[in-house]
Amino acid sequence: MYTDRSLATLLRAIQSGSDEQDVSRLFGSATTLLTLLSNPLNVTLLASQLLSAPSIWQRPDGLRTTIRILSIFNSAAIRLGQPEESPEGKPPFAAQWSLRREKWAMAVVKGADDRSPRWRHLCILTGLLIGFEGRGKQSVSVSLRRKLENATVKAVNLALHEGEAGNELAGNSIAMMLSNVFDLLSDSEKMKLNSDLLLPVLIHAPYFSKEGLQYGYFLSTIDSDVVQREGMKFDWSTKSSTYVRCQRMTAGPLIASLGSLSRLTAFCVENVPNADLLSAMITDLSAFTRSLCVQWRQNKLSEIDITEESIYLSEESLRNTIPLLWRVLKSTMFAVVIVLKSLLGRVLGDNRMPADGAPFMAIQTLRILRDLYFISSRQGANAFSQYTFVFLTAIDILSQFPVQAESFLREIRPSSGGSIPLHPLDRCLDLYFLNTTEYFTVVLGPELNEELLVDAATPYLGLGSDQRLLEIFESAHSVMLAVLSAPQNSDLLAKHIHPYVDVLFREFPQNLSSQQFRMAVKTLIRMSSPPSLISGRQPLLPSTILELVRLRLETASPALTQQNADPTTLHLSEENPQSFEQPSLSEKSVLVLTLIDALPYLPINQVEDWLPIVAEALNMIKDVDQLHTCRQRFWDVLSTGEVDVDRAALCVTWWGTSGGRDMVVFGKDHQIEGPFMSGALGEASKL
Repeated sequence: MYTDRSLATLLRAIQSGSDEQDVSRLFGSATTLLTLLSNPLNVTLLASQLLSAPSIWQRPDGLRTTIRILSIFNSAAIRLGQPEESPEGKPPFAAQWSLRREKWAMAVVKGADDRSPRWRHLCILTGLLIGFEGRGKQSVSVSLRRKLENATVKAVNLALHEGEAGNELAGNSIAMMLSNVFDLLSDSEKMKLNSDLLLPVLIHAPYFSKEGLQYGYFLSTIDSDVVQREGMKFDWSTKSSTYVRCQRMTAGPLIASLGSLSRLTAFCVENVPNADLLSAMITDLSAFTRSLCVQWRQNKLSEIDITEESIYLSEESLRNTIPLLWRVLKSTMFAVVIVLKSLLGRVLGDNRMPADGAPFMAIQTLRILRDLYFISSRQGANAFSQYTFVFLTAIDILSQFPVQAESFLREIRPSSGGSIPLHPLDRCLDLYFLNTTEYFTVVLGPELNEELLVDAATPYLGLGSDQRLLEIFESAHSVMLAVLSAPQNSDLLAKHIHPYVDVLFREFPQNLSSQQFRMAVKTLIRMSSPPSLISGRQPLLPSTILELVRLRLETASPALTQQNADPTTLHLSEENPQSFEQPSLSEKSVLVLTLIDALPYLPINQVEDWLPIVAEALNMIKDVDQLHTCRQRFWDVLSTGEVDVDRAALCVTWWGTSGGRDMVVFGKDHQIEGPFMSGALGEASKL
């Protein structure tokens, strides 16, 4: 018959073919012939030869060869899986020679025999599963699907058990094919996977193999093609060999499927019985991310701050080459974080984990996030919810182990020793240190708070005018407030509060946003008021700080200030965040609002003295809209529960019988002389 002769010709070509192009041209013929053969034995024979032919596998082109063979079975399954009642859906001569779908599928599966290694059997099994059942299709019976799922899992486990994953092509192929079909497996079949043997393969394939990220070495090789052109501009051309390699790596099956690979890895992490493998896994991930960070430093691109890229990079680089590089790096960061999320979930919820495993896992996680911070900080780490979960969970775990926490913080402390480093990557790592140590202020003793945190934050406190340092400037202020707020740091508060207040007034409003200034002053008032220890030694400190605000108010500008920062960069809790959602305000209005914000935290014996001062300050605002905003904020503080019961009683008395209402509404000059009984009518009343 015609198909038999075609099969014989194809088999001879596969057996004798030596040229790669000659063999590649045969793959299309194999796909068509698979759907036309009427004899199940011939179907099995062709499938077996495709998995074992030396001309195909003796010199494989990496994963491209695996994908080509998988595509043959996938395409054939798609053709056979099309509805029979649709004439255009039938393959040629289907009515005469095409086997019934399920009988054909079983004949193909029989081709996964002892002539080929176990891992190649996945080309058939995953190709059929994706072709028949992918994209929500249901082309075969439930029983056949279950058989295919079961055979796929068995093939994976046998390949891993026989050590075929030690061959890099085999390991990469197992990881790639299983990740593509993983969502099609039932939960019961997923649980049969040998996670102990599979997990190391899933870590090696995307991060260390030649077809993966290669330990991050591709970053340092880019440096040779980044050349200086036309003055200060640096260019990484789209015609350079490193860009072409980067393109090829990005389009490769492992990098293109990093998302599905990371989900499969996360599943193994959650279910692997041997907890020691988790330690080995996170150690390997830490080695990879450390290498990635080191390779990035060896690249000229790392010397350009993100705020200066438009100045120092060519248009071609900004438009084409650099975005491709950052897509690869961001995909890498996302994949690592997904794995870490499952790992920390295991640490929190599995009582079989070793007792000393929790701090080790937390420290390794924070090291990994530090090495990836040059990527995550580029788009804002808080924009990625899973990153935030991993970061805060690792900090919570490590906070339970003060000795290990101290050792880790000493390890990652800035190496510049109280000065600002010149390299952008070093400044990025300083930012990570400040953002991390802010959460450990309560855990560390006063000496360590000063040695590690205050010394690291101090150089950045007065540098908000430098756009390159704006984020780290905000973080430094947040760290200082966190240190001064810690209950064990009363001596540090007494030592550093006056210099820090000087910094606040020097930086506002040019470099410090109104939200940050208001929050900082309010925090300082709260920290220096009872029951804090410093309030016993310096009882007038809260009034002193507010007096500085009032004095500044006399010379403040009525012009609108520029809102140059986001209040969320200060991580201290805010009882009433809605109060900061204000339109653009003048310096004078911000100072008045600062006085109002402080009222609930003043010592109770000073509240009555400051109420008329605040009311008088209100009427220094001439702009009607801003005056309305400040009055509304004043009323909210007095009436919405921000002040406690004792202070509320003082405020009610002042508002009702001491002329407070008239001072706020009409100003001091229009205040009606008293005293009067509460509710009495004035002389000008017509009643």
